[in-house]
Amino acid sequence: MDINELIGKLQGEFEDIPPGTLKPESKISDIEGWGSMHALIVIALADTDYGVTIKGDELRKVQSVQELYDLIIEKQKNPSE
Repeated sequence: MDINELIGKLQGEFEDIPPGTLKPESKISDIEGWGSMHALIVIALADTDYGVTIKGDELRKVQSVQELYDLIIEKQKNPSE
């Protein structure tokens, strides 16, 4: 997986994001309409597409798409964390 793949999946999940506007440095909280439902979608996406479990408190610490990507990669490398 690379970050562009994750960005594509996020854009597919969030219909309000115009294609090409989401970047690694984009703040997740700046996604239009971001809320608890979007957080659940991200948690489910990480589980189904990448095989990792992200807890709510971990997601709350994530500021950018890059940080989300880094968290997923770290959890893939260390599944017990």
